[in-house]
Amino acid sequence: MTPGDFVAETGDGTRAVRAGLPDPVKHEPTLPGPVFAAHFHLPGEPTGPYTYGRDENPTWTHLERAIGELEAPGQDGFETLTFASGMAAISAVLFSQLRAGDTVVLPDDGYQVLPLVREQLTAYGIEVRTAPTGGDAQLDILDGAKLLWIETPSNPGLDVCDVRRLVAAAHAQGTLVAVDNTLATPLGQRPLELGADFAVASGTKMLTGHGDILLGYVTGRDAAPMAAVRRWRKIVGAIPGPMEAWLAHRSLATLQLRADRQNANALAVAEALRGRSEVSGLRYPGLPDDPSHKIASQQMRRYGCVVSFSLPTRARAERFLDALTLVDDATSFGGVRSTAERRGRWGGDAVAEGFIRFSAGAEDPEDLVTDVLRALDESAP
Repeated sequence: MTPGDFVAETGDGTRAVRAGLPDPVKHEPTLPGPVFAAHFHLPGEPTGPYTYGRDENPTWTHLERAIGELEAPGQDGFETLTFASGMAAISAVLFSQLRAGDTVVLPDDGYQVLPLVREQLTAYGIEVRTAPTGGDAQLDILDGAKLLWIETPSNPGLDVCDVRRLVAAAHAQGTLVAVDNTLATPLGQRPLELGADFAVASGTKMLTGHGDILLGYVTGRDAAPMAAVRRWRKIVGAIPGPMEAWLAHRSLATLQLRADRQNANALAVAEALRGRSEVSGLRYPGLPDDPSHKIASQQMRRYGCVVSFSLPTRARAERFLDALTLVDDATSFGGVRSTAERRGRWGGDAVAEGFIRFSAGAEDPEDLVTDVLRALDESAP
């Protein structure tokens, strides 16, 4: 059995635990420690993999192989590059693939920073079109685009689009497709298997899961586009630190355990919220009656740890957050400790003043649900 066969045929837990590990060497650690090197011994011609710390690092190599084995298990011809943050990874794809005069299609309900990205793209002479994620609305404005950017499930609204359908339409006219896979993770969704050219994500969130690492990555299927992404990383220096890369790789070993618990907790919270009269706009793709459930079930293996809903007013939402004892009032999502926030406090998202983005952690589900319901009761007028 070849290593590729092993990766393809094993389960998510085994794959996460073993991903990216080097061949065993007697008396050496199974996961080598971080390499803190700005330069390497390099006599003669500059050949070999490691020359300078902005270009390559052995610690990145192990992590990139690990992520690649999760995003595209058992497949050849894919490459993964890690970055200092999720936005560094997103920017690398957008600005390495697009030129003045090109057109890009973005979601208008995606990550909060995308409007800032739009401003910068427009300043560089790139046409930016936007449409909602739900209903595959981006198809209506796809004609002639160089790149289609998909975020599914969307953040924070949790709409889902049909990746296969959008990819087929894009590729039929020569359009590249990138999918932001942050919320789903490779254990929830594999965009490359659905036909996308790039899977892009913030490793800050559930991938590493402890809220103590900033990281991003790009996994791509074709050599030429990925070479442009690599060149962009070299030019702007948006590289991960070796300690962050090592910690991220260590954290991958528990990804399946965390994902299963956090997904189950998210579903439990969503089901508990269904019966509350003060809750409106409840969204979780794992709920059978969620508008996104049918499409999500066709392309996702896990539905994620994020639940979104609205309370009647800003004041009610803030009282609810204050009353929670097991849930931290913090931004971001995907950590082993549950978090929630009133998303409207940042601006930039088209959400109601009482809109809550809730990220389920790994607490005991009974404790988490009890805390949420108690906080709803205590926050009532």
